[in-house]
Amino acid sequence: MKDLELILGVKRRPIRVIYVSSYIPRKCGIATYTKDLTNAINLLNPYALAEIMAVNRPREDLNYPWETKFKINQEELTSYLQAADYINHSGADIVSLQHEFGLFGSHLGENIIPFVESLKRPLVTTLHTVFVEPNSSGGVIIKRLIEKSKVSIVMMEKIKNELIQKYHASADKIVTIPHGTPDLPYAPTDGYKKKKRLSDRLVLGNINLLTQNKGVEYILEAVSLIAKRYPTVLYFVIGQTHPVDLQYNGETYRKSLITRVKKLKIEKNVRFINKYISLDELIDWLGVMDFYITSYLDPQQASSGALAYAVGAGKCCISSPYIYAQEVLSHGRGIIVPFRDAKSIASAVIDLWENKDKKMKIEKDAYEYGRLMTWSSVALQYLDLFRTILHNGSYVNH
Repeated sequence: MKDLELILGVKRRPIRVIYVSSYIPRKCGIATYTKDLTNAINLLNPYALAEIMAVNRPREDLNYPWETKFKINQEELTSYLQAADYINHSGADIVSLQHEFGLFGSHLGENIIPFVESLKRPLVTTLHTVFVEPNSSGGVIIKRLIEKSKVSIVMMEKIKNELIQKYHASADKIVTIPHGTPDLPYAPTDGYKKKKRLSDRLVLGNINLLTQNKGVEYILEAVSLIAKRYPTVLYFVIGQTHPVDLQYNGETYRKSLITRVKKLKIEKNVRFINKYISLDELIDWLGVMDFYITSYLDPQQASSGALAYAVGAGKCCISSPYIYAQEVLSHGRGIIVPFRDAKSIASAVIDLWENKDKKMKIEKDAYEYGRLMTWSSVALQYLDLFRTILHNGSYVNH
């Protein structure tokens, strides 16, 4: 009875959570993820709104929203230690760390380790990427984060199993919570296409911060093959170049793609939308797409917000077999094709375009699965986890 009263007491009171992450208006997938997550959690936990410790690039003067309480200079170790001291004296119940390699300074983000070692509040770490080899440089960081966290969150059961088997993580310290998606209505493309004057086109697309590991060149080759059968096919490459890639390489990759478009003579079949799009724009662009295609080149890609959103919108998705796509598109929820295989992408598009019932079955199965990934569902899982930690554990880190 005492335990029940304690659980109910924790559930009744607000939970004060500080999130350590990149954050809007920074143009970064983790920043967008954290904004969407905290928006959803705030609706369920309205009397202790999310507080943000925003990881900021040096010399980048961004106008962060009011919920940002501290800016961490990602390259300065002293900034991390000051942030940890702020948190330790804040009275926060939980610290939620959104971890991605390269986000926390140095080569792989090594500055995060002294930060977590200095924390005196319970830490929950969301691992957006996990290195397969625990003895690699990245693996050492992951191992230490798991050790210092009350619980680590991953987005796939396969990643959870790898952490247990290869990193020897305790099973009760690894929790799977899927990548969130907006709760979008299941809708045909007709209205969206009419709005953009695309009613007569077969439309393919993807939405990314553009980098070389996205494998867009293989989709361009597929478009050249599809165009032989459907001359009006149109492929949208949506999103600006990733700011980090832009800093070090400029627009080299985008220019190489434009050159390839000309070489393949598909200028009328490809459009580049070089901008960072809002959520409303993303929904409109997903709406016009008959097929959402990802051709990522990294087999260990452990998450993709854009693919999650496409599944949540009930899109017919075709993807290379990186581990996130394999899990999300399994059981007939999408089509998996080999890496770097333009012919297989083209064949899948043509086959499904000519077999509408088959395509519709994939879309409906994807949409149904996407209901489990809505931000409201994900937020509830996060809050339940936070409550469990507050009920079960002291504030002493490992």
